[in-house]
Amino acid sequence: MQGDKTGDKPLSEVVKSYIAEKYNKPGAVYLGVVHRLDRPTSGIVIFARTSKALPRLNKLFAAKEAKKTYWALVKESPPKTSDRLVHYLKRNPKQNKSYSHINEVSDSKKGILEYRVLKELNNYTLLEVDLHTGRHHQIRSQLSAIGCPIKGDLKYGFDRSNPDGSIHLHSRKLTLVHPVQKKEMTFIAEPPSEDALWQACLK
Repeated sequence: MQGDKTGDKPLSEVVKSYIAEKYNKPGAVYLGVVHRLDRPTSGIVIFARTSKALPRLNKLFAAKEAKKTYWALVKESPPKTSDRLVHYLKRNPKQNKSYSHINEVSDSKKGILEYRVLKELNNYTLLEVDLHTGRHHQIRSQLSAIGCPIKGDLKYGFDRSNPDGSIHLHSRKLTLVHPVQKKEMTFIAEPPSEDALWQACLK
């Protein structure tokens, strides 16, 4: 999403280049980072194109007025076809990992999500996840805590990685009120087209 110690070109720079070319903008292009996706995930990302829009979008996300829906492919079917999960997540910065606890522990933050089974494939289960809080690695940690690590997510208990380093977690839908037009807008992103497993979910 943004530059880090790896030196990899971040998405923000790709989008700036796109804006400069599309709108023929000379000089520096403004781009505000509103929220983030974990590096190995795919899907919808919202950026602010103006300095006026950024604080309005930040306020909207902080007030949890942006509704986020994810798709996750897991190996094990969850214990229920739909459920509301509430955990207390504690982040370990050294491991860049968050641990889910049933009861509150020191320095933990409450994480809430709801999931439902969308589809059963031969070896995997497709879950749709509505995120009610935005904690570090929340979906990955909470699904792992109920015995359903996401495909490819070695960090949270899946048995092998995906060849390209991705995990099968996809930001599928995002609904928010446009900060200037004040109209409700819904964005939907198709999962990666080159991934046969994701494509099987769409059939």
